[in-house]
Formats: sequence, C-alpha cells, structure tokens
Amino acid sequence: MATFLYRLGRGAFRWRRWVVLLWLAALAAAFVGAQSAGKAPSDSFSMPGIESQRAFDHVNEKFPGAAADGADARVVFTAPPGQKITENRVPVDALVARVAKGPQVAGVESPFEDGAVSKDGSTAFATVAYKVTTDDLTEASKDALRAAVEQARGTGLTVEVGGSALEADPAGGVGEILGIGVAAVVLLITFGSLAAAGLSLVTAIIGVFVSLMSITALQNVFDLSPSTGELAMMLGVAVAIDYALFVVSRYREERGRGHEPREAAGLAAGTAGTAVVFAGLTVVIALIGLSVVGVPMLTRIGMGAAGAVVVAVLVALTLVPALLGFLPNSVLARRARKGRAAGRGEGLGARWARFVVRRPVPVLLVAVAALGALAAPALNMRLGMPGDEAKPTSTSERRAYDALAKGFGPGFNGPLTVVVDAADARDPKAAAAAVGAKLAATEGVVSVSPPQFDKAGTTAVLTATPATAPTAQETKDLVRDIRAERPAIESAAGATFEVTGTTALNIDVGAKMQKALLPYLATIVGLAFLLLLLVFRSVLVPLKAALGYLLSIGAAFGAIVTVFQNGHGAGFFGVDQPGPIMSILPIFLVGISFGLAMDYQVFLVSRMREAHVHGEAPGRAVVTGFRHSGRVVAAASLIMMAVFSGFMTGAGMMIKMVGFGLAAAVLFDAVVVRMVIVPAVLALLGERAWWLPRWLDRLLPRVDVEGESLRDRVPPRTAVPAKRTARV
Repeated sequence: MATFLYRLGRGAFRWRRWVVLLWLAALAAAFVGAQSAGKAPSDSFSMPGIESQRAFDHVNEKFPGAAADGADARVVFTAPPGQKITENRVPVDALVARVAKGPQVAGVESPFEDGAVSKDGSTAFATVAYKVTTDDLTEASKDALRAAVEQARGTGLTVEVGGSALEADPAGGVGEILGIGVAAVVLLITFGSLAAAGLSLVTAIIGVFVSLMSITALQNVFDLSPSTGELAMMLGVAVAIDYALFVVSRYREERGRGHEPREAAGLAAGTAGTAVVFAGLTVVIALIGLSVVGVPMLTRIGMGAAGAVVVAVLVALTLVPALLGFLPNSVLARRARKGRAAGRGEGLGARWARFVVRRPVPVLLVAVAALGALAAPALNMRLGMPGDEAKPTSTSERRAYDALAKGFGPGFNGPLTVVVDAADARDPKAAAAAVGAKLAATEGVVSVSPPQFDKAGTTAVLTATPATAPTAQETKDLVRDIRAERPAIESAAGATFEVTGTTALNIDVGAKMQKALLPYLATIVGLAFLLLLLVFRSVLVPLKAALGYLLSIGAAFGAIVTVFQNGHGAGFFGVDQPGPIMSILPIFLVGISFGLAMDYQVFLVSRMREAHVHGEAPGRAVVTGFRHSGRVVAAASLIMMAVFSGFMTGAGMMIKMVGFGLAAAVLFDAVVVRMVIVPAVLALLGERAWWLPRWLDRLLPRVDVEGESLRDRVPPRTAVPAKRTARV
C-alpha cells in the first residue's frame, strides 16, 4: 500500500491543476445536487422490536385521524394570584375559539369541557391537535397560535405553550466558528507557517462542504435527517484537519531530509498517508458498526458520518499533495525556507517519552488510577430522553412544563398510553374498562382516563398518569410493575394490552441500548483489533490499544455523568437542567470515540514501529516516535477538542452531549492513554511488544505502514535551501 500511495502522492503533486479542478467539480456537483434536493426528512425516532414502538404503530394504524405523530400544542393557563381559572373563563374560551379556526388545526379541547382544570383551580390547559407533522406545520399556523396566546396574556393570565408546534429548532452557536478559529491558531503554532496552516484548513473545509452537500443531495433518497449532516460536519471537520496535518508534517520532515518537493509529497503520502488510511478505516468501521444496533436513525447517522470520514481521507491523499505542489516551499518553517537546518534539540515530546521510559511503573499506576477515579461516576449513569424539563426557564416550553407539574402533579407531563386490543373479547367495552380499573388500582398510578375506541370498536386507548416525574426511577419501576402484572390483568379482563407513550418509549429505548452496547463494543473492537494486527504485526500492541481505550471511554462517561446528570459545573458548560443521559448517547459515543482513539494509536505507534523496524531498540524507538509525532499528535488532539467543544454552544441537547463527550474522550485518550500509558506499557514490554507468532506472520498480508519499501527508493540528498528549490 505504501508504494501505491507514494505514486498517488507524486501523481497528485505533478497533476495538481487537474486534481484541484476535479475536487472543485465534485464540490460544484454536490452543490447543484443539494440545491435541487427537497426538504430534509424529520428527525423521527423509531426503534423496531420494543413494546412501546409496536403499541405506537398500532395506535397510528387504528386511529389514523388522530395523527399520533402530528404536531400538537398544550396551552397552559395560570390564573393571577388569589384568582381561579373559572373566574377568567372568557379569555380562555376566546383563545380556544380563535385557535380552532386556525389553519391545519384538527381540533382543540377546551379545559372546561375536558376536565383539564387543576383541583385548586389555579391552572388549566387546552390541547391543540394539528393535521400535519411538526415539520409540515406552516408559519401561518404558528403565527395564528402565537397571536391567540398573546391576546390571552393581555388579559392578565399567564399563558405558556408546550408541545411540538412552537418548538424552536436548536440555534447554531458561535462555538463552531470559535472551534475552527482555535484549530487555525494551533496549526499556525505547530507549523510556524501561515501557508501550511491555511492549506490544512482549506482542504478540510472543501472536504466538509463536499460531504455536507452530498448528504443534503441524498437526504430524501436515504432518508437522512438534519442530525446526520450536523454530526457529519462535526466529525468531518475534526478528522479532515488532523489528516491534513499529518501529511503536511511528514512532507516538511521529508523536505528537511533533503528530498525534492515532488518526492517529499510522494513519501508523505506513502508513509503518513498509509497511517491516514488505516486510521480512517477504524473510524469508518466504528461508524458503520452502528448498524448492528438495530436503530434506523443511528444507522443513517453512522453511514453519513462514515462518508464524511472517507472524503477526509481522499482529501488528505490527493488534494493535500496537489496543493503542496502550488506551495512547495511556503509550507516550510521559516528556518527551512532560509536554508538553515532545524534545531537539534530533542523537543518536549522526546524528553517526556524518555522520562516515561525510565519510570514506566509509577507513571502507569498514576495514569490508570486517575482514569479509574474519573470513571467512577459512570457506574450510576441513568439513561433517558430529556424533554422540556431539561430546557432553560427562558423557554415557554419549560415554563409550561413547570406549571403543569405544579398544578397537576409531577407525573402529568409523562403519562403512560395503554393500548388495549379487545378484538377477541365478548364485550370489548367491558374488557377495556376492566383493564383501566386494574391499572387505576396499581400503586403509583394517580388516575386513568376513560377508554377511547377506534371506529371498529375493538381497540381502546387509555391514559394512565403516574405519581412521579417522567424521568424518575419510580416511574420506570411503575412501567415494569404494570408489565409484570400484565398476564393476570389480561386473564381477568379477557383482552391484551401494551404500554407506550413518550415515557415508556424512553424506558424501552434505554433498555435496548444497554443490551446492544456490549455486542456493539465487541464487534468494533474485534474488527479494529484485526486491522491493528495487520498494521503493527503485533498481538500485544492492538490489545493494549483496546484496553487503553476502555479506560478513556470510562473516564469520558464519568465526566458526562458528573456534568449532565449530577450537575457539577453544569452552568459553565451551558447545561440548564441536569437530568438523565440520552439513551442513544453511550453507544454512539463509544463508536465515534473508538475510531478517534485508534487514529492517535496509528499515528503515534506507527512512527515507533517505523523506528523499530529500521533497527532501533524498543525503548529508543518509543522516544523516536515521540520526537517525530508527539507534537503533531498533541496538536491534532487540541484541534479535535476545540472543534467538538465548539458544538456545545447553542445546539440541541444531543449535540451538546456528543460534543462534550467527544472532547472529553479525546482529552483522556490522547493526553493520558496515548501520551502516558502507551509509552509506559511499551517500555515495560520491550521487544515482546512486537511479538507475532510465525505462523500468523506468514498468513497476514504486508501493508508496509512504516514505508519500508520506500526507504531506498530515492536516497535523500544533503538538505537544499528552499529558496533554490524549483518546482517539479
């Protein structure tokens, strides 16, 4: 592979104009496709194979007019202090009448006709149902609702709106721009050249735009939601900058050894480019592996993000060498451009590696103990899907949530929907009523609504209100108790039932995610182990990489629980309300962070193996690897942390958690695992670190990640001053 990529790099350098034109053509084609694409599908979440999803689908089938997935609004009224809602009936009725005439409205339930007034008379709510989904709701429909609410507020009532109708899309923050700005500064400090820093950023931006516009162009073909593009952009920016950084760094190193520009570009593609290919493959494996979880949304997000990583790899292997052809000397450090040799100091990376190699045991123990302590809070992780209670109090949705909880009880915001199938019952109405009576007698249930039947009269829907909040452990226990008592209830009533609703769905999703986590982790770790076995031709190095990753991801989960669940430092990170961790986050974070962790493993350890293959002793090879790659890996990790942290500002809760989790995972993995644990373990193992059974050595194909086949292709000459070097 090294030889192929060497030729590819030389070819891209030579035919640089054509390569740039091809990438610009790809960008233009993606742009045209994105412009002609229709509206993006919604971020609808479905999870086949769980009870709550089956019951939800059953409701949609039996009650087509109810639009179970349609937009809705819950208008909450709070009377002035010392008054009751009944004393303010006129403005409430006026709002109900006005909203009912609005466009796309299917119906409005008045609080006085629906029994939606609190016992103390201070709070009431009206439910608005729409004929269309939230994404299809027009601005005219939203404006009609807002106007009616403002009119009611003018009478002295406190009026807030919950539900999905007026739910605003998460606003993009300035953090994304700041993150890229930090990346630019890190690149400038690392390279000491504006051209080198700019080249890495420009190529990354081109690659990300190609990826994003391609996703937009294909969004209706593959049902790709907006979250797919947002996460693809987050990951694409980070890996694209890092991959370009490694190729440009190797190019500068080869120029320092005396190679001509075109030859240096080929060698950079053949060595660093090979590491980029295998690093990218580990990320792609982890992302595509999300398909084994069985959640369509995760599968689509994984595929979209994997496509962005593939584009980043192609950019690093072709566009970066091509642009180096236009700036062969400008990307060099000022000292090199003036024809002076680089400084002979070891550098901080080599000095640190030498320190670790001399004291591997205490350094290893401290690092493992620190990560273990950071991971401890993860043992108490609670999974769920934060709703309006996690939003800031500045939003109307959060204020409506709080008013309902105060007026009707904490469980009112998370009712359980019970779907009764009485098709085989002698008296369907009596059977549904019997199920309702049994549920009402269950401890933890405050009330059960009368059953509502479909047109055929065989399927009924009941609403059971818990006594506790939707995300409380007591509510989860209640759902489990109801399902555990189901056989006895069904036998007595003569009908079957299933439990659904947002609360039950969140519980079922969390349970399925927990069951899928270990198989998924085993799948991606197993595949990545084989890939790293092929790259490093060692059994212990891939094993050490996997174990180190488990330490770093555990610490990342501990940090997430500390901030988002326990609320420590929540305000600093922009978390308005602590709560459960999103159910899909652990498995999603495991996949992406594993791929990124293996990135640093490949980049750092491949230079150590290269030095070892070229004859250096194991301990000396560790120091050499840090001398050449330590500074670059540190810069790459800083760039990734900056990009991921930037997505925490102004984004939705999922993106906020993912950004924080990835930034923490990169911090712990790149700084602690790869910079501390890896050199300590390699120093302790010595020559055994590179052990591979002979029979396995004969079976494995050679990929030459260390560029051994290129070593004597063109011997380096004495370094030539850059100003005298002509373009090739």
